[in-house]
Amino acid sequence: MSEELERVYTINLGKVLLSQSQHRTVRALNMIKEFARRHMKAQNVKIDEDLARQVWARGARRPPRKIRVRMNKTDSGEILVSRYEGPLEIESVAETTAPKVGDATTAAASVAAGSVGDVPSLPEPAVDDGSFNRGESSGDDSITDAIIPPAPESSDSTSPADTPSTDAAAPAAEPPSDAPS
Repeated sequence: MSEELERVYTINLGKVLLSQSQHRTVRALNMIKEFARRHMKAQNVKIDEDLARQVWARGARRPPRKIRVRMNKTDSGEILVSRYEGPLEIESVAETTAPKVGDATTAAASVAAGSVGDVPSLPEPAVDDGSFNRGESSGDDSITDAIIPPAPESSDSTSPADTPSTDAAAPAAEPPSDAPS
């Protein structure tokens, strides 16, 4: 009589955080063994190497909080605990590519095809003509003008960086003239 038994469990390993940090992964492996003994009703438990690598992957201090395992009990009473790699869910191509009626992709496809219908058109994006400098205004810059005042347009004034800072009471230097006086 063949009594090979296979079950899939999700084991909560949250209590490993109660142990010291450097012993947590070892305790997690012991908790997996205890769980297998309790649920499969056998004493001889072996953990698969892939499962052990998964538990040890983040080091001794940070084992996973939950782990999904497959437990196989053989005729001789041994329990082999391995990683659970669930069935792959393959969706049919027809279901994923066919748009549904009223779907957002249908509306986008109709806009791209040229049949606008009930879909409102979006405004054209603004084109930057590069004229956003101090003092130049190409349109409605009332907010910008309130934040950054235009630069003065006098030809005689010099910027504070150009004037020497030797004496505050000294008059500003005049530009040299080429004409003889």
